[in-house]
Amino acid sequence: MSQKPDETALGKTKSIDRDSYTPAYAQLARILKLSMADGIFKSGDQLPSEAQLVKHYSVSPMTVRRAINILIDQGYLVAEQGRGTFVKPLTIGEAAFKLQELQEIFSDEERTSVNILETRITKADERTASKLKIPIGHRTVFIRRVIYLENLPILYHREHIIYDPKLPIVEAELEVISLQRLFSGTGDSMIKSGEIRMDATLLNEEEAKILKVKLPVASFCLQHIFYDFENKPISWGRFVGRPDSLRFTARVGLQNIGDETYE
Repeated sequence: MSQKPDETALGKTKSIDRDSYTPAYAQLARILKLSMADGIFKSGDQLPSEAQLVKHYSVSPMTVRRAINILIDQGYLVAEQGRGTFVKPLTIGEAAFKLQELQEIFSDEERTSVNILETRITKADERTASKLKIPIGHRTVFIRRVIYLENLPILYHREHIIYDPKLPIVEAELEVISLQRLFSGTGDSMIKSGEIRMDATLLNEEEAKILKVKLPVASFCLQHIFYDFENKPISWGRFVGRPDSLRFTARVGLQNIGDETYE
């Protein structure tokens, strides 16, 4: 249940530094954010009115509105028409799971290696054709590889790339460093965008053998489709990983406040 605005809580907050080179609106945004992090304004609380903030901090209404809009854009506050501005409640459903752990693995070239198990030209079956939006039987390059972290098999990757001898993407994908480039943000320039989906899966015999785990075992599967600059699919693949080696975590709610910069 949300709380009504408490003007007395403003007395617990810091004040605007008139001698600072930081603009007043940026200072106010940071003060309010720190106040939320410290629990002065809690999840669901209504902030004091614009007039109250103007009076307490001796700033203009424009300064207050600019600071509030910054915090709304950053997801800390939510404005409700006719009611006021509130500290955004903690919403578990908005948790975002990032692939930071995978990025860190592939960025560590000293400990990570990629071993290509198989490369061959094949004809797309019904599932592959559907994913890549090509006719059944269209030629693709099929690649299987294992990603090792300090000699431990951690990911098994299978990928189909639309075969076109005129395009350099096939040669690029055959390089052992292609996945490092992909996860470090320096992937092939022919890739415009992609879709990644995470599913739960049970490893099959082939996957368990390659990843050196015993069946039965559940794990995750990351399916990906990458698109070119004409928004056409050019590759489809899937990673499966060792369940004891990778964890995906997400943070929700207010985090530690650093030294932000505001334009």
